[in-house]
Amino acid sequence: MTRLKTALLADKVVVVSGVGPGLGRSICLEAAAAGATVVLAARTESRLKEVAAEIEAEGGTTLSVVADITDEDAVRNLLARTLETFGKVDVLVNNAFSVPSMKPLARTDFQQIRDSIDLTVLGGLRMTQTFTEALTESKGNVVMINSAVLRHSEPRYGSYKIAKAALLAMSQTLATELGEKGIRVNTVAPGYIWTDQLKWYFGEIAKKYGITPEQVYQQTASKSDLKRLPLPDEIAQTVVFLASPWANSITGQTIDVNCGEYHV
Repeated sequence: MTRLKTALLADKVVVVSGVGPGLGRSICLEAAAAGATVVLAARTESRLKEVAAEIEAEGGTTLSVVADITDEDAVRNLLARTLETFGKVDVLVNNAFSVPSMKPLARTDFQQIRDSIDLTVLGGLRMTQTFTEALTESKGNVVMINSAVLRHSEPRYGSYKIAKAALLAMSQTLATELGEKGIRVNTVAPGYIWTDQLKWYFGEIAKKYGITPEQVYQQTASKSDLKRLPLPDEIAQTVVFLASPWANSITGQTIDVNCGEYHV
């Protein structure tokens, strides 16, 4: 997919947590293509270096900070490093999440649910609390990455839905509480995202049922209006829109990006 160069985030400092090889990478690259200076945060340093190198190869400016958002000191250090280097924060993108257990709730370990909530919900809250003062100064905004699991109750997604539903409720409340400070808080809820991880998963399903990965894709995509699955860059472009001045009157909202799999 061709990356569009715009000025939607020109002169903005965007902090992205949960930078990995899939959506996190795309968010960082699309933000940079929109003119932003990007601060990359994740627990794995090698991933940060890889994505930062891609951005810098295109002339972008980055800062990489190893950070575990479940650790208060690590989050404070992330803020301090960002302010020391760039002097401000305009956008916070909370993308960190944990892989769901994919077991029925009756057989899901409670500690797995606790860990998921600690990272996805409380981690997002910790990040937002820590960055609130800086975002108040810049009249900035927060974008939470949620999931289309909000729109269904399919078996084996229960623990994931618990965490993501709590994240949505928290995001809506933050939008109300932080609105008077001029801070917007919005949510992007992707459906399936056509990444290498999903390609691998479809390959495993294909082996199990004796069909091809292409057939698994077609069967899955047939449930959507556009008969295809979203690319990570398409999710990221929605994040850029919400983070930009073009969305200055949008807060407390959720944008679903799923090629029409669900209608809200």
